[in-house]
Amino acid sequence: MVNISFEIVPRSLGAFSEQYEFVKSLGAGINFINVPDIQRFPIRSWEIGRLIDSSQYRFIPHFRAIDFKLNGGEIFRIIEEYQLEQVLLVTGDPPEGLKREFYNTDVVDLIRVVKQHFPQLVIYAGFDPHRKGLQDECDYIQRKVEAGVTGFFSQPFYDTRLIEIYAEHMQGLNTYIGLSPITTLASMHYWEVKNKVKFPTSFRPDYEWNIEFANRVIDIANMYGLNIYFMPIRIDLYKYFSRLNLPERV
Repeated sequence: MVNISFEIVPRSLGAFSEQYEFVKSLGAGINFINVPDIQRFPIRSWEIGRLIDSSQYRFIPHFRAIDFKLNGGEIFRIIEEYQLEQVLLVTGDPPEGLKREFYNTDVVDLIRVVKQHFPQLVIYAGFDPHRKGLQDECDYIQRKVEAGVTGFFSQPFYDTRLIEIYAEHMQGLNTYIGLSPITTLASMHYWEVKNKVKFPTSFRPDYEWNIEFANRVIDIANMYGLNIYFMPIRIDLYKYFSRLNLPERV
């Protein structure tokens, strides 16, 4: 069965609670809640776990490598204090216009030292099908596996052909395929420029295309033993999710 993770951005406690209530209202197979760590917001990702019902959802906070010294000990303290069982380690983008300290910590190195310190910790990492060529990205994925990663969450896909290619290369890894519906031309242009997404000629920035695509990806996930990672950004949640063929809870 397909596992499904839902990303909630902690812009505020109120905003988090609103989306969390929506997730609970779906009544379907949402198994995981991912929480990214975004510096311009006052709430840290790992703090959110105390608000999530652990009997219903597994919680995965994100940590940005550039926020931690490789051997500074701060990330170890957080993992221990919050009794985390799984984490997602990503590189992170340097802050824009913020006078904030950050470090040149390589995420592969961080994965390695965290795994050495917490052998039982489940570590996830990200992969991006758009940032560089297939071979380079697969090599990067393998480096993360060798450092201690057992699962991956991808940046959003918009082409089922690309998903099938990656599915062949991700065999044996616990892989979550990213879905982030785009419903405006402005958002489409942002993804093209900022994230280097090459959309298929059939793509349309509307609900119909994105709903149909998501349901096709759920079918592909079932076929290849993949999982789904929803990253909804500025959309009508009810309009989108009410028409998805979500699996039953596993």
